[in-house]
Amino acid sequence: MDGKAAPNGVATIEDRILRITGYYGYYPGYSSQKSASRSSVIQCKPGGNCPSRHRGMTRQLSPLSVAEDSAAPILELQNRSPSGICRHSRVERQSRSEEGTQTHTESSSQEAEGQTRCQSCTSTFLKLIWRFLIILSVSSSWVGTTQFVKITYETFDCPFFMTWFSTNWNIMFFPIYYSGHLATAQEKQSPIKKFRECSRIFGEDGLTLKLFLKRTAPFSILWTLTNYLYLLALKKLTATDVSALFCCNKAFVFLLSWIVLKDRFMGARIVAAIMAITGIVMMAYADGFQGDSIIGVAYAVGSASTSALYKVLFKMFLGSANFGEAAHFVSTLGFFNLIFISVTPIILYFTKVEYWSPFSAVPWGYLCGVAGLCLAFNILVNVGVVLTYPILISIGTVLSVPGNAAVDLLKHKMIFSVVRLGATIIICIGFLLMLLPEEWDEITLRFINSLKEKKSEDHTDDITDSSVHTRSRSRANGTVSIPLA
Repeated sequence: MDGKAAPNGVATIEDRILRITGYYGYYPGYSSQKSASRSSVIQCKPGGNCPSRHRGMTRQLSPLSVAEDSAAPILELQNRSPSGICRHSRVERQSRSEEGTQTHTESSSQEAEGQTRCQSCTSTFLKLIWRFLIILSVSSSWVGTTQFVKITYETFDCPFFMTWFSTNWNIMFFPIYYSGHLATAQEKQSPIKKFRECSRIFGEDGLTLKLFLKRTAPFSILWTLTNYLYLLALKKLTATDVSALFCCNKAFVFLLSWIVLKDRFMGARIVAAIMAITGIVMMAYADGFQGDSIIGVAYAVGSASTSALYKVLFKMFLGSANFGEAAHFVSTLGFFNLIFISVTPIILYFTKVEYWSPFSAVPWGYLCGVAGLCLAFNILVNVGVVLTYPILISIGTVLSVPGNAAVDLLKHKMIFSVVRLGATIIICIGFLLMLLPEEWDEITLRFINSLKEKKSEDHTDDITDSSVHTRSRSRANGTVSIPLA
């Protein structure tokens, strides 16, 4: 009885300690069961030499041993308890959810990056298509105008009347622009307000009678001379020759800008101007400097010169203009042509310089075709400058030369001489040289330097890789060698 009292007392003491300290997972009677199991384990045979008896009693009587023994099953119960299992499973589920979220985020970011690349490629492709259509439209409209003039000459030989009639159509430029404004603008303005806003190209006060006569008259005269001389040249030369000679206006613009506007001197453009002059001489020499050829060349060069003077004076007095201001100015030119220049074709008619006997013999269809295509060309040029780059419009203009050559070759069965073909090619190359930007030499030098730096970096990387390979090989052999550079 005394032998049982001690373990029960110890168990009671353990139960009290565990109840007071509040260990997690404690239940009553666990310490008594533990002590009973411990006493059954450490019993030895009577009279036997048990080396563990003394150590077993010491563990039972030591408070540290009580704490250690009681803490071990408590930890086991904590690890095996349902709350511990739930905690581990919750951590596992959370880590799995985080891994799934991270994977989903990476996949969604990759999809968004792919969509962005696809959209950028689509927008770039659409821009290229749009610019190509602008170039093709500019070239086609100018080729169509030239060919319609050649067809009209077969039944109606009145170049000044055609010039006056087609210039009158410029009045429709501003109404077409305002229609586009109503269709695309979010804040729509009244026609009078838009007209006054676009008339600022003439000055802060807008368009007055004095400015109308002072600024419009010289430009209207130059416009009429440019078109009239161009049509006169088409009477003497083929459409291909006239369109090639008209491309010389780019060289004349550079020369006048260099002399009058003090623009930057560029050697490449001087070479282009020399090439244009060489092409003109070769074109005049094609028929031996005689007959209609030399007169046609003079008309075409005169048309290119007046066109260049028009552009230089416009830049000098009016500066740059946006699309609305350009539409207003061209419509003003048409209005001035209708009021003040209408007397000229009447005089030419009664003096029988440009005379047609029955009024019904006038080919109004061809005349409307010439006027409509000329108006479309002017609109496309101004729209293209605003929406794309001016260089693309210039490329569209020079492409009219091979376009006219194709029409002359297929329809009119023209045979081009070697001299005329060489002159056309030289003029077109000079025109393309004129399209070089002012900083083309600096851009070229930067590009060449970047290529040199890239080659030097690649060479340095190759030397570094070879030196690392040589060192690794030499260290494997027990020696270290440094390659000579």
